Amino acid sequence: MSDTTAKEPGRARALLSTADFKLLRRALESHAKATEDREELAKINALHHRLGNYG
Repeated sequence: MSDTTAKEPGRARALLSTADFKLLRRALESHAKATEDREELAKINALHHRLGNYG
């Protein structure tokens, strides 16, 4: 008989560091200043806000 016991998954590692979130927020701020597309600006602002919750 073969062993069918499933292995438990390992602990998930963070994909981004706090410093990464700060860098992404600064990049979004710069891009927001350069765009004139109101729809894109709304998306940028929403993402900027969400990233702020992590960094």
